[in-house]
Amino acid sequence: MTLHLDDISTILARHAGRPGALLPILHDVQHALGYVPADAIPVIAEALNLSRAEVHGTVSFYHDFRSAPATRPVVKLCRAEACQARGVDALAPLFEQDERITLEAVYCLGLCAIGPAAMIGTRVVARLDEASAARLLDEVA
Repeated sequence: MTLHLDDISTILARHAGRPGALLPILHDVQHALGYVPADAIPVIAEALNLSRAEVHGTVSFYHDFRSAPATRPVVKLCRAEACQARGVDALAPLFEQDERITLEAVYCLGLCAIGPAAMIGTRVVARLDEASAARLLDEVA
């Protein structure tokens, strides 16, 4: 089994008895391992008394969860209306054409007043312009 059972057990223990714990558990697994391994699905399902299909369906439905490790740094670029109004559409090609990263669109990072914004891991960068976007890509890749 390739699963990090200690990591999963710790996460499950932290959420024990919590109603509606599936999404917080999946987020914690994603954060700890970088993805939600297939081997984690039956363990989580059993702990929450859910079917494997319910857990797998949740992982596959939400774009935030990955079922395999990212091979390149993941940059989440906000494409919501506020960031569009602040110029993200002009910056998007810089990110889209950079083969050193995996680009994911997100629809609101909660930084509407200081967009355009992007997120790399847990690091959030706001007030992006062409120069800062280029620096960010050089730092990340």
